[in-house]
Amino acid sequence: MAELWGIDLGGTKVEGVILDSAAGPEKPICRLRLPTEAEKGYDHVCAQIQRVCHLLSDKSRRPIPARIGMGTPGVIDPTTGLLKNSNSQCLNGRALEKDLEKQMGVDFVLTNDANLLALAEATLGCARDYPTVFGVILGTGVGGGIVAHGRLLEGRHGIAGEWGQIVLDPNELASAYGTRGTIEAILCGPGLETFYESQTGHRRKLQEIAATTASDPMAQATIDRATDYLAKALSYVIDILDPHAIVLGGGVGNMDVFYTDAMREKIRQNIFNPTFEAALLKPALGDSAGVFGAAMLVA
Repeated sequence: MAELWGIDLGGTKVEGVILDSAAGPEKPICRLRLPTEAEKGYDHVCAQIQRVCHLLSDKSRRPIPARIGMGTPGVIDPTTGLLKNSNSQCLNGRALEKDLEKQMGVDFVLTNDANLLALAEATLGCARDYPTVFGVILGTGVGGGIVAHGRLLEGRHGIAGEWGQIVLDPNELASAYGTRGTIEAILCGPGLETFYESQTGHRRKLQEIAATTASDPMAQATIDRATDYLAKALSYVIDILDPHAIVLGGGVGNMDVFYTDAMREKIRQNIFNPTFEAALLKPALGDSAGVFGAAMLVA
């Protein structure tokens, strides 16, 4: 039996899992969570990660392995070895991978959360039978990951799949990074809610907006905006990568309107092909994708 250890480092939690590679995700050997408490600083976050590893070992009565996969908010720069692009600011510019390896005496394999979604769904979830997969996180932010024949593609700069920072319309909303009209700025949950508010003067949650399209013309306009821009955004990836399957994760990605024939037609109208044949899938692993994907990094 091969045991796979994974850690998912999030903004609010550090989650750990031990998987039996033969049994799959349905029956993890051990799984647990601790709060990240990033407000206490970098050293505390490192200590929480180590604590999760030791608790996994104690609870499962198994020794800590030589290699552990881990997902992070942000990515490790291949040139400098430092973490970048993290919304947990205390991690940016820090040698997280090397520091953990020095402190624990084991090898860590790190990648970002969108990559973990793509890897988990491509190997254990809804897209396991597809040769190439583009996994998307549509939530408070927008990210993506690419898996080809079961292997994660990270790229020369560690940013492969980061389609959220592509500019769709420079006259549109500004992103958290200051760039106007990016996919993330327009299609993230807060961005769609801001559009609705700008049209009505009322702030509502996206789920409420989506539930009232029949009675509220601006709710319908907001959802139409989401499908129009998502079709355009996905067309960029399809024209370059042409994946066999696209998985839409995150809270925004849960909306049923993204999985209709009308949505597929909008995508078809934007791509450089007369038909759109790729699978458009809802994720099967939910919020487990991160920690399962981390374990699959060392498979």
